Amino acid sequence: MPKRKRASGSTKRSCLIHWFRKGLRLHDNPALREGLLSPGVTTWRCVYILDPWFAGQSNRGINKWRFLLQSLEDLDASLRKLNSRLFVIRGQPADVLPRLFRQWDVSRLSFETDCEPFGRERDSAIKTLASEAHVKVISRSSHTLYNPLEIIESNSGNPMLTYQRFQNVLQSLPPPAYPVDPITFDLVEQLYSPVGIDHDDRYGVPTLEELGFDMDDIPPVTWIGGETEAKARLDRHLERKAWVANFEKPKMTPQSLVNTNTGLSPYLRFGCLSARMFYWKLTELYKKVKKKQEPPLSLHGQLLWREFFYTAATNNPNFDKMIGNPICVQIPWDKNPDYVQMWADAQTGFPWIDAIMTQLKQEGWIHNLLRHAAVCFLTRGNLWISWEEGMKVRVHFSLFSLFLAQNLFIY
Repeated sequence: MPKRKRASGSTKRSCLIHWFRKGLRLHDNPALREGLLSPGVTTWRCVYILDPWFAGQSNRGINKWRFLLQSLEDLDASLRKLNSRLFVIRGQPADVLPRLFRQWDVSRLSFETDCEPFGRERDSAIKTLASEAHVKVISRSSHTLYNPLEIIESNSGNPMLTYQRFQNVLQSLPPPAYPVDPITFDLVEQLYSPVGIDHDDRYGVPTLEELGFDMDDIPPVTWIGGETEAKARLDRHLERKAWVANFEKPKMTPQSLVNTNTGLSPYLRFGCLSARMFYWKLTELYKKVKKKQEPPLSLHGQLLWREFFYTAATNNPNFDKMIGNPICVQIPWDKNPDYVQMWADAQTGFPWIDAIMTQLKQEGWIHNLLRHAAVCFLTRGNLWISWEEGMKVRVHFSLFSLFLAQNLFIY
């Protein structure tokens, strides 16, 4: 395990800030690992910048915010084992980070590359601010299996409009990179992470109530956030050796429509679980039960669909809109705010659809088949309302990210 000695006779500490956004984990975190191994770094802090304005606007997003706060608490607990803590700071990144650059004598800023359009625009602005402050930026791709830009480059720089074309391009590429080693105490034992006695008051993870949520009639917890839970679920998921050995899709039953203790989607969305770790553990298990046979591309179907939509969004700033979106069919949708509200409130009068939307509001999750049904009803199946209106509702309720809500786009 790489180590480094603290510079002797040096009075000026060189500080690394690792900025968590997604990627809320210590395993397979190449940007943080590279930052910690950078020459001259003697001090490190991990920060999460939280804008509380978005939280308290309504109780619609309470499942998402609860999952996030649980994930931050779990991350803080893991950092404690490394003699550090998570610094949760309220504000806007463009305001907070330049201030921290000055206060903490920062020489390096590390973060996971964000391939979504909003994130890329935000990160470009932060890189400019860092350059002005003479702070070196370390940004590495680890939220997806591949760097989406590399996939696009392999397709002559053009976006892939079909999943079949995407699969063909992937077959011409080497397998995804292996996950990097986790951040352990051996890696940071020569480094210093300043933690004051007032840390919890100044930088602690807030509660839902502190963020302005109404705690009356709060829905029960169905998904426990955090890297620890994500890894436990992955282990249980991989225990299904019979499914991997036979390689058949699990048969649908009524129980398939409820959350299980092996579900992984929200953990991939928040980055509590590395997609690359999932990919390679599944691959290795398949080879073990299949006597080292190479797995078919379809074994990783859910991960690859996720990859496809992230890749489609990468160079398309209007991916979440119809107008100005070069890969989206232009449809003259109806405008009916009352219909949208009834759909969102589970008041359509169609029991199947209302049950689906009720589950989404209460749990922040619905099975893929239910997402198909609800979105088809909203769009071309019944109401003829734009998928953009449905997306606004999903962003409030769902634990999934904007671009994992694939069903909205394909309708």
